[in-house]
Amino acid sequence: MDEERHYRELVKQARLGDSKSLDNLAALAWGRLYAYVYRMVLDENAAQDIVQESMLEMFRIFGDSDRAESFWPWLRGIAFNRIKRHRADRQHRREVPMSHLSQVQRPSEDGRSALAELDGKEIREMVIGAMEQLQPRYRQVLAMRCYEQMGYAEIAELLGCSELGARVLFYRAKRALQKGLSRKGLGRGFVVTALVLFGKMTAPDKAAAAQITVTAATTKVGVTAALVGAAASKSAVLSVAAAGALTVGAVVATSGPDKTMGGTGGTPVGTLPVAGTRANTEQCWYYFPESTDGPVMMRLMKSGSDAGRFYCEWRQNDLANYHYDKHKNAVDIENFRTWRDDLSVWRLPTDGRELTEFLSEVEGRSQPNEYVSGAGQGLLVISTSGAGGRGAHLKIFREHRVLEEEYFRYDWPAGVKRADNRDVMHKRGWTYFRVAGEIAGEKVSGVGRIPFVYAAAQEHWAWLKLKVENRLRAVDNGEAAVVYDSAGTAVAGYAGGSFFKGLPRPWMGLHTIDTVRRDAARHRVPFETEYNRPKDKAQVVLSPQNGKVTYTIDMEKDVVEEITFSMYSGRQGELRFSYLQDIAEGGDEFVEPEVSSYYAAKGKAGPGILWLVSLVNGDW
Repeated sequence: MDEERHYRELVKQARLGDSKSLDNLAALAWGRLYAYVYRMVLDENAAQDIVQESMLEMFRIFGDSDRAESFWPWLRGIAFNRIKRHRADRQHRREVPMSHLSQVQRPSEDGRSALAELDGKEIREMVIGAMEQLQPRYRQVLAMRCYEQMGYAEIAELLGCSELGARVLFYRAKRALQKGLSRKGLGRGFVVTALVLFGKMTAPDKAAAAQITVTAATTKVGVTAALVGAAASKSAVLSVAAAGALTVGAVVATSGPDKTMGGTGGTPVGTLPVAGTRANTEQCWYYFPESTDGPVMMRLMKSGSDAGRFYCEWRQNDLANYHYDKHKNAVDIENFRTWRDDLSVWRLPTDGRELTEFLSEVEGRSQPNEYVSGAGQGLLVISTSGAGGRGAHLKIFREHRVLEEEYFRYDWPAGVKRADNRDVMHKRGWTYFRVAGEIAGEKVSGVGRIPFVYAAAQEHWAWLKLKVENRLRAVDNGEAAVVYDSAGTAVAGYAGGSFFKGLPRPWMGLHTIDTVRRDAARHRVPFETEYNRPKDKAQVVLSPQNGKVTYTIDMEKDVVEEITFSMYSGRQGELRFSYLQDIAEGGDEFVEPEVSSYYAAKGKAGPGILWLVSLVNGDW
């Protein structure tokens, strides 16, 4: 291609020190790069930022190696990494671009003129609308294949999956676009036309728009990928990343009841099980994106008497908590994480024997629980059992993109009613809180920040500042926790977020009632639980060796309202927590504490939930 030869020549001249060639190279690449990025993010400001960052990175490392033969793939790769970062940041902020279709901007006058010359404004708006509604990774693979003319092998290398996985992803993207167009009244055969139209509308200039073509051959994925994609769409549990291990025969086999369920094992499995058709069966999914000690995302699948079809009763991912009522065909998005109806403590398959045995001892009953050991990121455990947890079997996988895949996200039936019942702070995903109270006659005050979901925790992580009169100050910034005396001297330092043990940690994936009780169980502190259903409050009474600690928990808001202390030494106290719906009320009091990095690296392990006992006993 003449353009590619032009790139190669400019790269060679620029590497020889020709500044004019470097300027021309940047000018040539800018428009094409903008079109590539915009087609994926559909957000003008974000596209401009990503392109600018990518070009700056290009200039920074341009001289490191010879890019003459692969300049465009290299630059495209730089932009692709920034697109991934943008997607992650947007998910953490839970922002959705709301570009108005009639106000879509383009990078140049030529681009706007090319758009204006196209016929059928209403059709153009339908196409843009359908593309906006696609998942970002679907737009991504469509742009790579249709406008960058990338082969499936090249796409697979960039996405980190198999070639078959890339074909399946493209197939599903094409199907999703087809469905989106159909909902807007455009026929099944309009997909290729829509892709061409979208390509022309997002082209950097007239010349580029004139060259946009998408042939039927470009959109073909092959028989195997089509079968895998169709099977995945029906079962909603097949991983694109794992699709490369499948054959046509395997697709047919996995579309029925799963016959591979076995006992516990630590070896990664090539394909995820497809939900079976056995009636009265439950599948509970546990996903640990970081480690078995870190956050957990969960989903419960159930089969009923209606031909044994599986449906998702509830799902708790990195963004929200969803509860589905199949009889009402309604999904409620709630503030709270799920808890057990019988108020038993929620067990995880990664719980060790010591924790499991202590919980069984305290509750006076045991729960069937197969132990799964495993280190590292991306552990997915699927527990399949009969109704009520009878005969549980586990399957274990390593899947780093679980939160992005349909098999975990799950789409409820078409026409389902959705109700977002969250309050303002839970919709935001995080908030500030205040602490007030007294301990043994001394006033206690403090502030902190708490994320409610895992995605928010990446940017708005938890921190806490507490002050006991003018005598003591305790701070925790998530990396380390330190206690200072009145002279500002550190008297204790711990690694990790020690002072959030015994406090709500909803971003970790469990309800506060379970977080508190599991924190207590890890230190072998007995507890009792009471639930006031009319008030929707729970009380958890801990019995450490030297007194009583009572938690009052708002079950709907999934937070601790109050902690009261009554120690055998006669020391008493209480801490009251208030959470801000409107963070504008905050001001300067909510400044994140600074803690020396020394304690993050050298600090000892924290006392867990017992730090509260140390606080009320005056041990510091």
